[in-house]
Amino acid sequence: MAESDTEVRSSSDLCFMSARELSRLVREREVSAREVMTAHLDRIHRINPQINAIVARLDDERCLALADEADRRLARGEIVGPLHGLPHAFKDFEPAVGFPFTMGSPVFRNTMPKEDSVLVERLRKAGVVPIGKTNVPEFAMGSHTYNKVYGLTRNPYDLTKSAGGSSGGAAAAVATGMLPLADGSDLGGSLRNPASFNNIVGFRPSIGLVPTAPSLMPSVGFGVKGPLARSVGDIALLLGVMAGADPRDPVCDPSNPSVFSLPLDPPPERTRVAWCVDLGGLPIDPDVRSVLDRQRRTFENLGCRVEDACPDLSDADEVFVTIRQWRAWVTLGHVLKQHRDQMKPEAIWEIERGEALTSSEVARALVRHGELLARVREFQERFDFLVCTVSQVPPFDATLDWPHEIDGVAMDNYVAWMKSAYWISATMCPAISVPAGFTTGGLPVGVQIVGVYRNDIDVLRMARAFERATNFADRRPAVALE
Repeated sequence: MAESDTEVRSSSDLCFMSARELSRLVREREVSAREVMTAHLDRIHRINPQINAIVARLDDERCLALADEADRRLARGEIVGPLHGLPHAFKDFEPAVGFPFTMGSPVFRNTMPKEDSVLVERLRKAGVVPIGKTNVPEFAMGSHTYNKVYGLTRNPYDLTKSAGGSSGGAAAAVATGMLPLADGSDLGGSLRNPASFNNIVGFRPSIGLVPTAPSLMPSVGFGVKGPLARSVGDIALLLGVMAGADPRDPVCDPSNPSVFSLPLDPPPERTRVAWCVDLGGLPIDPDVRSVLDRQRRTFENLGCRVEDACPDLSDADEVFVTIRQWRAWVTLGHVLKQHRDQMKPEAIWEIERGEALTSSEVARALVRHGELLARVREFQERFDFLVCTVSQVPPFDATLDWPHEIDGVAMDNYVAWMKSAYWISATMCPAISVPAGFTTGGLPVGVQIVGVYRNDIDVLRMARAFERATNFADRRPAVALE
């Protein structure tokens, strides 16, 4: 290896190289896992104190020792996985042996799990080098990452703004090159909102594609696990590791994860796109609307047939909120009874609302959910994709608990500003956030591309075509360039 190549690969270029290329270089021994780890640790030391994205990190010596072991495995000629040698921090909503499992709550500050989740198990098998956890809101509730255990995660594009959530730490770490890619989860927007806020890509897969075990209620709710990355290609790489049935998750569908290793060919000409930025009248910040309105032409230039149309999402709010609150009570009610004084007000409100629900209200939400899914299926007989906003606001003041109004419309609770994300969650369809531009103040805005249930690969193809046509993801935050 030439000296000039060594200099390049020990610089920040290693930290912003695609995960796919970085993994190839490690596997082919053109760069060592130790070199990769050293570059990322240097970046973490410089940037993480400013944004607080990676928490519960191992010390440098331990991280480098793990990287050395990854190099020794290659030297021994062992067969390794597609992410071999890449530094990784698991979302602090995943139990991972050797790391605290706080879920952002002081109640679980000292919890050390005895088993990995299925997702963590798969990531380890794929060869990641675990170095820590990524920060989350308490119990992953809300799309603003702050808690009493690790504190606030800030947006790298503006340190006075929110990084979103609940995968806010993961998104901010990827955006700044502290991690090559990251795992996350998404109930009401927790992959998509932070991706939009941090100018990266976040993919919410179809329900049933990625195992969610362990789960107390695997068949109830809208939660999924999925990937975050700086490009759609790296999303596909990580999704290929995450996807596939597991007997520990009885509602996970049989699938062929190898499809995500195939080239992401552009969608065919005359692909039918329904354009509905505000999902039929949701309030949207004017800066966000302005950014997205300019991107309609991009889809048209890709050869899509774009029409103003929106599915009938009436009852989506009742369906999502009722089932979410009921599930929160079932899974966290016992925690509230014992530790109310340690829990944030929004968590208490959510759980108590769930406890107050009657069986009739829950049953009505389940029935209306079935009706909603039927209407969406009929809509998708006419359209291949729905395009709308990810978030109704740009990254907001990090000192706020949550946005209390949007374009003059008051929000009545801590998740009301996220309807553009959680209404889509209620459809159970795959949805991706792709960088779509910046506000006049330089804050990132993502576009949400929603596909047909279980047709995840076509969502990635459309997202990749949009990404190539716009290149907004190439713009790095200033904090990462200093």
